[in-house]
Amino acid sequence: MISFRLFSSVILFSLLLQSCMMTKTSVGEYKEQAGKEYVYAKGKQMWLFWGLVPMGRTNVNTPKDGNCEVITKYTVGDVLVTVLTVGIVKTYTIKVMAKKPESSSGG
Repeated sequence: MISFRLFSSVILFSLLLQSCMMTKTSVGEYKEQAGKEYVYAKGKQMWLFWGLVPMGRTNVNTPKDGNCEVITKYTVGDVLVTVLTVGIVKTYTIKVMAKKPESSSGG
């Protein structure tokens, strides 16, 4: 049997390392644009058997102008799904960020 101390250590270690499992990809002129960031769309990608077999493809919407930042990360919820299913099911969170143009108020 796995001891509670070892199990707790593995969970804690997984939670501490989750920030290492993030990618940010800027598309188009996203970095050059001015404006306030907001979440344009979200999605979850699911995998079977420790990440070997994808369960379909997740289509996450992007802005019409194509300027956005796609963030893929392994969140606490994703860690819990992986741990509770002993790795049989694994999920990743996908978030698309866009910027709202700053409105010029002419008074």
